[in-house]
Amino acid sequence: MSVEQASWLRVVLRWRGSVAPKVLPGVLLCGGLGIFVSLLDHLGFPVSWQGFDIVVTNVSYNLVLGLLLVFRTNTAYERFWEGRKAWASLTANIRSLGYLILVSIVETEPTDRENKVSNLRLLTAFAVATKLQLRYQPVNSELEALMNPEQFQLLKTVKSTYLQLIVWVGHYIQQQYKRNLISANQQATMNALSNNLLEAITTCERIASTPIPLAYAIYLKRLLLIYCISLPFQVVDHLHWWTSPISAILSFVLLGIEEIGTEIENPFGEDANDLPLEEFCGTISKNIEDLIAANSQKNQEMREPNLELDSQLSSLR
Repeated sequence: MSVEQASWLRVVLRWRGSVAPKVLPGVLLCGGLGIFVSLLDHLGFPVSWQGFDIVVTNVSYNLVLGLLLVFRTNTAYERFWEGRKAWASLTANIRSLGYLILVSIVETEPTDRENKVSNLRLLTAFAVATKLQLRYQPVNSELEALMNPEQFQLLKTVKSTYLQLIVWVGHYIQQQYKRNLISANQQATMNALSNNLLEAITTCERIASTPIPLAYAIYLKRLLLIYCISLPFQVVDHLHWWTSPISAILSFVLLGIEEIGTEIENPFGEDANDLPLEEFCGTISKNIEDLIAANSQKNQEMREPNLELDSQLSSLR
């Protein structure tokens, strides 16, 4: 169920997918500091110092902190959306390339059908290999099921698995052109789609390998730390025992916004808010298998009249 379809209260109380588990330690720390400051105030210690107003209520400080948080979140979401567009491009080009291979390449020999199907499944393997590469995971059984044993053993020895896969598909297309089973224009179109796949992967790799600058992240965290620590000392004179819950709520808001940016800046991981790469690969696999099944049904329909004709000719003899 999507967020839009869920009830408002269910979304508010939802634990999985939120950043609450990650910011909870910081929130508890700020709440605990608020309790400590409230206790000191209750015992008569002069913990409320007007100088903390400079940090908590200073307009320029709050403006800088707010702008940094907004910029952090917007930059992270831009990376998230760009990664989504790259995977949409990858999916569309795999579908188009699979369709062209299926309908354009003529099957003239008994082995042509098997070779076509195996290369179509290499396109699914290409998507799976991209997912594994972006997550820095090794070649696994997901790829083994999509190719023959010799290809799988070779794939385990190369560094860029998706490059090896697209090379195999490219060699297959080149062989069909040399056999005059596709035209030069068809070959050029298929090669262009293959290049589009590599461009989509390059975009994903750029996002995954270019994190937010460390100095920027450190500076933002320091500002948040100063603000959250200063807050109880500034408000305890007015809130007293309410200092702890108010400090916890404000720290939850600020730390949560910062954590959202941290979580989605690399959208290819396995966090709840990352892109569902497994679903994308599953969709591609289903599309390719549907193409294969449709072609098998077509071939079966074409064979049935021929079998009937052969039967009639045999009876006449």
